[in-house]
Amino acid sequence: MQLKLGKPIGLLNVNKENSKFSVSRYSPSADLIHFIEHYWVVRWDLRGQEPHLQETLPHPSVHLVFERDNSRIVGVFKGRFSVLLKEQGAVFGVKFRPGAFYLFLHKPVSTLTDRMVPFQEAFGMSSQALEQRLFAQETAEQMIPLAESFIRERLPEPDTNVDFINTIVQSIISDRSIVKVDDILARYQIHKRQFQILFRQYVGVSPKWIIQRYRLHEAVEKMADGDILDWSNLALDLGYYDQAHFIKDFKSIVGKSPEIYSKLLSELKQDKGS
Repeated sequence: MQLKLGKPIGLLNVNKENSKFSVSRYSPSADLIHFIEHYWVVRWDLRGQEPHLQETLPHPSVHLVFERDNSRIVGVFKGRFSVLLKEQGAVFGVKFRPGAFYLFLHKPVSTLTDRMVPFQEAFGMSSQALEQRLFAQETAEQMIPLAESFIRERLPEPDTNVDFINTIVQSIISDRSIVKVDDILARYQIHKRQFQILFRQYVGVSPKWIIQRYRLHEAVEKMADGDILDWSNLALDLGYYDQAHFIKDFKSIVGKSPEIYSKLLSELKQDKGS
């Protein structure tokens, strides 16, 4: 039985009461934990309303995305990921653990960075039959066994590099003292060149990119929670040299300065309450 997980992080332009769409996440079966972080389902109903541009901050994970007539593999996007939601629909996704999709791809995951690859190109078969079976189900809990059966038929051998990579990623997420790549090298006693090759081959992005993105994730979540922020203190708290570097990074990924983005969230909450 799959465990339903908490809210995702990294969703932009939303607030706690947003009702334009719903996002649900579920844990994988025990035998697939080495490969899969979780499953996710997005549903929306915008009939009679304007389309909604949903933007997301990137994670260092490859996704297998099932959508009617548009199933695909989504690599790691270095910038924010945007999708325009129209009318009514649903998408079912498989989020692989950082590094795990390399075991299915058999070539550097960097070849997928900033790219989406059609399902048929990735797996050499049409997705239509599986799509029909998936979206004939009423709940995510009914969809998950179908996706897991598909994955198990192609399951590679586990790889200790995947566990090592995920240990590092979890350290980056949980330990604010890690603010640069040298902090990781010192902790895990690995040569810098070897480290860079490992991440390019298995993850598709650099360790430095992962550190910066998770610090920005943290900033965005604080804003969504309604915290009143001192930008200078926040920048230092997240490991930035100064406020200017933090604002530059934030704007390059989110598309707005922290101050403007924070005001946007306040306006979204006011619109919801009116």
